[in-house]
Amino acid sequence: MRAAYYESKGPARDVLRVGERPTPQPAVGEVRVRVHASAVNPSDTKARGGLRIREMPFPLVIPHQDGAGIIDAVGPGVDAARLGERVWIYEANLNRPFGTAAQYTCVPAHKAVALPDGIDFTIGACLGIPAMTAHRCVFADGPVDGRTVLVHGGAGAVGYYAVQFARLGGAARVIATVSRPQQADRAREAGAGAVIDYRSEDLAARVREICGGTQACVDRVIDVAFGANLAVNLTVLRPSGVIATYASDAQPEPKIPFWPLLAKDLTVRFVLVYAMPEQAHADAAASITDALKRGALKHQIHRVFELDEIVAAHEATEAMTNVGKVLLRIG
Repeated sequence: MRAAYYESKGPARDVLRVGERPTPQPAVGEVRVRVHASAVNPSDTKARGGLRIREMPFPLVIPHQDGAGIIDAVGPGVDAARLGERVWIYEANLNRPFGTAAQYTCVPAHKAVALPDGIDFTIGACLGIPAMTAHRCVFADGPVDGRTVLVHGGAGAVGYYAVQFARLGGAARVIATVSRPQQADRAREAGAGAVIDYRSEDLAARVREICGGTQACVDRVIDVAFGANLAVNLTVLRPSGVIATYASDAQPEPKIPFWPLLAKDLTVRFVLVYAMPEQAHADAAASITDALKRGALKHQIHRVFELDEIVAAHEATEAMTNVGKVLLRIG
């Protein structure tokens, strides 16, 4: 099979290669998927670049956690009725050497989720990490019906889905933050009732204005930049509110203001999709699939690259200037 791979960590153009690799065979409880589309997530590029862990986890790695395709083989213990099933894949590369940047990949059967008819494989590849993270952030601490939800980075891969899940969950008000007009359009497209450009507007003042003069009006915050946004979150959150955060790149080791957090009885939930409980994965997969069947989810794609263009695809993801998912078409 043709696959992209690396045997050492470093810049994409220095370490990524495309060539022939052995076609994998499914083990007990696994399915093999003929991959049609593979997504490039920031965690994929960080893992390849060695951002936090320089050592190779395996001698050779085929990258990418998310993808979509058709089950063409099943291992022992898996119902043969799944052969030919269209699926979207999540966490293919988690603690495993071979991800979705290849013509074939094997994953535990439950990580290949049925993709409804009529949904393109490129859409299926978008889901995995972003949509599951968004679902967990929005719902891990209870329902949001009738509540006010603030989504930082409402046009980002996770934020775009978080805005939608909050709306689907019955939130009374969804506020999104962005940094430029193109992102504002995407956040509104996702369903944000109000959008704040945090680079040109006073975020706390705008939240107060949106809430009719009430400063502490937010029940739940979905946060892509925990350290950078902590001060404003403390200002706008109601007592007993929740910050659900999945990243803090600008301030990787933020100082925690214990007493202000305590004074409001706030909950800070750290969300890492790879460490989520099995039930949280199952709940997210069921909710995502239901929304797909009802045509209730929108998706944003920046560009679909060919497998041979994986270096450019990784660099496009690392640029952090594009709106929408970067995908590979697997021929």
